[in-house]
Amino acid sequence: MTLKHMKIYLAVYRHENITRAARELYMTQPAVTRAIRELEQYYGVRLFERMNRRLRVTESGRLFYEYALHITDSVGQMEKELRNWDELGLLRIGASITLGNILVPPVLLRFRNAHPALQIRCRISNGADLEQALLGNELDFALLEGSPDNPQLVGEPLACDRLILILPPDDPRVARTDLTLQDFEKDTFLLREEGSLGRSLIDHVFAARGIPLKPMLESVSTQAILRAVHAGLGISLLPELLVQPAVAAGAVAAVELSDEKFLRTNSVVYHRNKFLPASARQLMDAFREAGNKIGTEDLPGTAGI
Repeated sequence: MTLKHMKIYLAVYRHENITRAARELYMTQPAVTRAIRELEQYYGVRLFERMNRRLRVTESGRLFYEYALHITDSVGQMEKELRNWDELGLLRIGASITLGNILVPPVLLRFRNAHPALQIRCRISNGADLEQALLGNELDFALLEGSPDNPQLVGEPLACDRLILILPPDDPRVARTDLTLQDFEKDTFLLREEGSLGRSLIDHVFAARGIPLKPMLESVSTQAILRAVHAGLGISLLPELLVQPAVAAGAVAAVELSDEKFLRTNSVVYHRNKFLPASARQLMDAFREAGNKIGTEDLPGTAGI
């Protein structure tokens, strides 16, 4: 018994006539008759009574009609939604806190306006949480700082950025041009929380240089760290794109290190076995384009610390 059998049955039910049903379906009359007989043999019931060369639906036939109509309607709706997934479906994306602040709002606004019927859900979180969500198929793709370590995840380059060292604006070292990481070995550090990909880069660099790192303050909030640095509580390493407005406003000061640039390539990341519809690929391309073009004038203001 197939979906085609059901569609043939529904036509015969509507017309109560084999010839008219065959004409509607562009089939021969014997083929339609054979399909009805195959259904009756399959279920062991009579769907129609043949009386005086006319068909009369039986009680079993009425019951079968209700199921067949529901099934064919459901299949039709499924095909419609799947074929139009790129306009009517759901995209689940994630972004690290830095990229969520910089790239997500303007890109999603433009993409939503271009695809108003497409549902988009976005999770802003740290890298460790997003990687777990990708592995658990809770997200279709995510924007991550750096590259994924898990071999099940594929990372495509998004844009380059770096972390910069920020100090209170009155720190006497601001004017120096010969600073190295070792010059800050005894400073109080205020950093992002463990699990963030920026923090992972910092931990790796400090460990490779044998410099102990025990931050006094850890926070998911860049604003909280900026305020603490501005108040003189300590120093920090944060994404340049996020802190540059605060540097320009004089709320904090940035210094260049001669021995470490804290460079990284951000990524669009997805599970290696994940099927990505065309709409997901279009959104990924939109993020890449924005990542290549974005400048500090496009960033949300962070100067008012």
